[in-house]
Amino acid sequence: MFTNYKDAVEWIHSRLKFGIKPGLKRMEWMMERLGNPEKKIPIIHIAGTNGKGSTVSYLQNIFTEAGYKVGTFTSPYIEVFNERISVDGEPISDDEMVALVNEIKPLSEQLAETELNSPTEFEVITAMAFYYFGVVNPPDIIILETGLGGRFDSTNIVEPILSIITNVGFDHMAILGDTIEEIAGEKAGIIKENALVITGVSNEKALAVIQRTAEEKNVSLFELGKDIKITKSSLKEHQELFSVSIPFRNYEDLLLTMRGEHQLKNASLAVTAISYLQEENKFPITEKQLRTGLEKTSWKGRFETMSKDPLIIIDGAHNIEGVESLVDVVNRHYGDRKIHILFSALADKDFKPMIERLTAIATSMAFTTFDFPRAASAADLYDVCPMEDKAYYESWEEAVEKFVQCDDDVYIVTGSLYFISGVRRYLMK
Repeated sequence: MFTNYKDAVEWIHSRLKFGIKPGLKRMEWMMERLGNPEKKIPIIHIAGTNGKGSTVSYLQNIFTEAGYKVGTFTSPYIEVFNERISVDGEPISDDEMVALVNEIKPLSEQLAETELNSPTEFEVITAMAFYYFGVVNPPDIIILETGLGGRFDSTNIVEPILSIITNVGFDHMAILGDTIEEIAGEKAGIIKENALVITGVSNEKALAVIQRTAEEKNVSLFELGKDIKITKSSLKEHQELFSVSIPFRNYEDLLLTMRGEHQLKNASLAVTAISYLQEENKFPITEKQLRTGLEKTSWKGRFETMSKDPLIIIDGAHNIEGVESLVDVVNRHYGDRKIHILFSALADKDFKPMIERLTAIATSMAFTTFDFPRAASAADLYDVCPMEDKAYYESWEEAVEKFVQCDDDVYIVTGSLYFISGVRRYLMK
């Protein structure tokens, strides 16, 4: 039995040595012994290469605004580990985390004795989340984000009321596959019978896989660009203003604090999900609650302003799609300013195209590394950058201090979410 938080979380992290083991058998084994808590609460299941976190956040804020109690399961965390299991946007307490570990650890040890072997870190955390929401503190609805892929993701034992696939891009290819079709096939694994699918996928090959899977499962599919249309968009005092037409109705002049064209898409998927539930008489929500929920939404580490003078923005753009979105937002909002970028990434990411794309907006670039087993070295990142005005630092704290000057320029810290979370804590202090 654990009596303190530090030891409990260390035990969870000790499961990392079991790596990533695709398959749902271990999760099913644990859930059966816990009385299948994952079947007790309505669930919205979300997969996608990018945009999952923002879409979860839009939905959570709208439901909370309407007075519902909302459980969310997300990854990775930005400030504290407990964020992964939250209620109404608030992470569970340290004591609750300890109690959950004490509930799941004996199960994990029993499972290790079977032919299925030990559960992974993510399986343990997922089991904790299901037990918490199903037994300890049941919400009205759970918004559940996949960890990796979808088909064999440990969250994929659920029967959701609807599923959302935000987009499909090249990420985690060592696990999900080498082609866009293979990756889309993994994401499409969350599509279940009797649960509408909403998607923002625009890649034709990926979309074809999702369309085919929806057809096989005999479920309705709402596609961004076809069934869901953003009819107009503009900027309003560094905020996004847009109108969207969906199968049930039109919404004019919705306001977002989160910036970028990709956020209009994420918000449109959330609005479609809410409107569908309205049609099904499942969760009464007024238009005012929807509008306020959208406007209130922010997401830590996603184009987040940490300081206004000097202007420092952090953004967890950790793959090429994320970088494309970042470039779009900078061009939309700060196209007339000098941009300085500090970047760090994991060594197993294809960081060269990411860096090359960032040079399109950067006046200067700096590179650093951080304390994480798979972090790329500062020198390796520096070497692939084609710019002349560049630098690298072994210590990211030193990089942040030297990189930011007090002037009218824009300073952007971006790359791995693990890196961003450290920088965010440092800047908050």
